[in-house]
Amino acid sequence: MKTWISITFVCALILSVFSGCSTTAKSEDQTITMRLAHNQSETHPVHKSLVEFARLVEKETNGTVKIKLYPNGQLGSEREVIELTQTGAVDFAKVSASALESFSPVYSLFSLPYLFDSRDQFYKVMNSSIVQDIYKTTTDVGFRGLTFYDAGTRNFYTKHKAIMKPEDLKGLKIRVQPSATSIKMIELMGGSPTPMSFGEVYTALQQGVIDGTENNETALTDNNHGQVAKQYSYSEHAIVPDILIMNNKKWEKLSKEQKQAITEAAKESTAFHKVVWEKAIDKATKEAKTKMNVTFNKPDKEPFKKAVEPLHKEFAKKKATARYYKEIRAEGTGN
Repeated sequence: MKTWISITFVCALILSVFSGCSTTAKSEDQTITMRLAHNQSETHPVHKSLVEFARLVEKETNGTVKIKLYPNGQLGSEREVIELTQTGAVDFAKVSASALESFSPVYSLFSLPYLFDSRDQFYKVMNSSIVQDIYKTTTDVGFRGLTFYDAGTRNFYTKHKAIMKPEDLKGLKIRVQPSATSIKMIELMGGSPTPMSFGEVYTALQQGVIDGTENNETALTDNNHGQVAKQYSYSEHAIVPDILIMNNKKWEKLSKEQKQAITEAAKESTAFHKVVWEKAIDKATKEAKTKMNVTFNKPDKEPFKKAVEPLHKEFAKKKATARYYKEIRAEGTGN
């Protein structure tokens, strides 16, 4: 399975195809071809946004930098492609902020339930200097953040049972991302957290390994989860962005003009993504209702917020997150 592909094997695969696990260049025109890996399908909004990113990079560098995309987890799980980006075997990777938690503890903030009070606050923070600082916290381990992509609001969905209050999670095995924060969240709400990679979720739901999971509406349709999970409940407990990362050594080797072009292309692709994402959510919701018979529920969020208050107190005190937590929360209150 993809999630068990070793880093050594993937690097060997890249070696066989590209004759080396490093950026390739054509001496005659100095064109640099870079590799970008992610785990979504070609129909997913984030893939379309990454295609736009690649197009803009090639255009703005006058063809001196080209980017080849590897979707569908071709080069491994999110953790594996992060490690490949660290070594430079992969130049860029799009991963969930949750997957970056074990590489920089600051990223655990994005898995904190109810960190953001609204989508407006989310966008305000993600476009601020706060997040620009967070992007730089991984340069010492080999990569840096470039931009973010909206991955929607995470909500609970299960095979049979609507989640209208935290108590409804009791006795249920809920898949979470491999994130200590996400695991603690489910425990505080009364469920049994089951970490696993995204690619395993459909089969796990189908076979009863898990009772439910939490994600945005596109997972119901793009990944066919709505064929099995029939109750979708808007707990709106997290807005976890996707992050585009780049190998730091490769970044440092670029010219000033190439760096500027990539920075601008990343920013523009995020704006492009906001539009296609909103359309995708509307389409997925309608399709899940009419073609998959998924029921959408709107529980009171206050009991869920109360259940996870201990996590907020923890993040407000931890050395790695205290400063950023307070700055982000202040953006929501207007302080």
